[in-house]
Amino acid sequence: MTKQRTIAQAITATGIGLHSGKKVTLTLLPAECDTGIVFERVDLDGASVAVHPEQIHDTMMSSNLVQGEARIGTIEHLMSAIAAFGIDNLRVQVDAAEIPIMDGSAAPFLFLLSEVGVVEQSAAKKFIKILKPVRVEDGDKWAQLMPYDGGFLMDFEIDFSHAAIAATDQKTTLDFNTANFAREVGQARTFGFLKDLEYLRQHNLALGGSLDNAVVLSEDAIVNEGGLRYPNEFVRHKMLDAVGDLFVIGHALLGKFSAYKSGHAVNNQLIRAVLADPSNYEIVTFCNEDDCPIEYVAALPSAA
Repeated sequence: MTKQRTIAQAITATGIGLHSGKKVTLTLLPAECDTGIVFERVDLDGASVAVHPEQIHDTMMSSNLVQGEARIGTIEHLMSAIAAFGIDNLRVQVDAAEIPIMDGSAAPFLFLLSEVGVVEQSAAKKFIKILKPVRVEDGDKWAQLMPYDGGFLMDFEIDFSHAAIAATDQKTTLDFNTANFAREVGQARTFGFLKDLEYLRQHNLALGGSLDNAVVLSEDAIVNEGGLRYPNEFVRHKMLDAVGDLFVIGHALLGKFSAYKSGHAVNNQLIRAVLADPSNYEIVTFCNEDDCPIEYVAALPSAA
């Protein structure tokens, strides 16, 4: 039987909030079977928000959980790492309104999860299997999920006219599993434009943004001295975001995801559309572990 998974023990890290610019302490803790992923604000007397598409109320530049006074922003990079390890149950504690940005990728979160290791639990792991095409559009942006028997296959395309981005391949594909995610997209950093920085900071956004946690672009070039981590890091980061955004649906997906210029808002609209019609999907489990089409590991051989 393919079993549910959580982490072996608690682990804590600190970092800077991308938008607040303030220090954030993050603690990941094991959780019981069928708990799901639950975020807790320890600075708000433990106010908690369980991950669900309907709890994403703000998608400006990131995916943000909101329930009452409890807000936890910029969850997508952590969520993508959780998805990559096939973790079903986890408590995420923070003492601020956002997850620390770390280096702008999922790599630090992959490292944390690999350090503590993932353990199997007694209950069967649940998957959402896509049964028929589901598509959402917003202008020329779109995203869709299609039936697919081979696991979770992802195609993503961006279209930026900026010279440095246009010089890279703006399409990428990911056959999703732990190793492929860590190797092919896990280290891809978020990116932004110098021309937008003044506006963002006037609106109390990106106050913690720097060359240490983002690929920064001038009018025609990459500002970071080290350049890119991948030849097509821009589209790979958008794929990383999509993994985290889609995992908000509550279980690992089985299907084919395709997207063009999609972002947090369209990704969230897509999983809401899936759940809106029960005929779009079914919940499946695997009695024989060898039948599970996605390969998860308990820790990376060499932490990303």
